[in-house]
Amino acid sequence: MTTEETVEYTPEHPPRLAWAQHAPEVYKAMLRLDTAARRGLDPRLLELVKIRASQLNHCAFCLDMHSKDALAAGESVERIIQLGAWQESRHFYTEKEVAALELTDAVTVLTDGFVPDEVYDQAAKQFEEAELAQLIAAITVINAWNRFGVTCRMVPGHYEAGQHQ
Repeated sequence: MTTEETVEYTPEHPPRLAWAQHAPEVYKAMLRLDTAARRGLDPRLLELVKIRASQLNHCAFCLDMHSKDALAAGESVERIIQLGAWQESRHFYTEKEVAALELTDAVTVLTDGFVPDEVYDQAAKQFEEAELAQLIAAITVINAWNRFGVTCRMVPGHYEAGQHQ
């Protein structure tokens, strides 16, 4: 491709609803909940968890946001790319990160109606109880954000790292 050639991408879809503008108190409460849930968690681990949940929930807006925040926090492109297949790429992650990703998958996709004991037990081995409670809260919060993003068709691509922290 020469510099004179341009690529025409498909048009950007509009958001369905600017929910934060119409429910500002809910939005503010979500921001406070998000801030509380992240306390005591490693920022890179937190972003990996947020990216993974967002992949499972197909939230393009949150994938854009948390990939950028992960890079800004020092995460590698390679580890972010491998998250979509982390089960086959376990060697890219620590045992603690694997336990967090397993827990993220289990909490996000509740197809059996519960988090399996073996998944919870593995996470409990890797995290102190207070940190585990924070991790569970962070997973729950990103799942809520994902539901707002997907339902309202929030548009990815405009976020700048650190914009909402």
